[in-house]
Amino acid sequence: MRHCGKIENISGSKIFNLRNLSGYREAIRNRHKFIIEMDAGMSHDPATLPDFLQALNAGYDCVFGSRFIAGGSIRDSNWKRYFLSRCGTILANLLLGSKMHDMTSGYQGFSATIVERFLDYELLSKAHFYQTELRYLLRKTRHVEIPIHYKAPSPSISKKAIYNSLYVLFYYFLLRLKGRAPYVN
Repeated sequence: MRHCGKIENISGSKIFNLRNLSGYREAIRNRHKFIIEMDAGMSHDPATLPDFLQALNAGYDCVFGSRFIAGGSIRDSNWKRYFLSRCGTILANLLLGSKMHDMTSGYQGFSATIVERFLDYELLSKAHFYQTELRYLLRKTRHVEIPIHYKAPSPSISKKAIYNSLYVLFYYFLLRLKGRAPYVN
């Protein structure tokens, strides 16, 4: 397979989502056609990258990795981490009306056009939940879920991150109830 991009390791920010969004901004600045986000610690299998690129080249705006569809899996993870991921997906789908099989995975790919659009939106999430927030905001785009294999490197997520996730989830739920659910398209 021919290398057709640049691999960036963006780190050092105190706010999790700002660190990742700066990577997206850098990719746009460098005029990349597609941007794929994955964990650098090998919890996301790089062997799946061709599947992301194939879907993006087929015209999808967003490609979301899913551990909870046929062919996907979670390995070496304790029950708490699995519980948070699975229940987070169920709760997000229930409250937000989304229909994805995995709302909490961080292995995802986007066309540059979609990245430019969501970079203009001010995300509320301050931790890992920004990935769920993005999936919710991008629910009206042309997207697909593909199976991924996830190997959990860490069994813990901070209480602060969980509280922020619940705050953001209920914020969007209330907007949905009021008929003002935002989206990026």
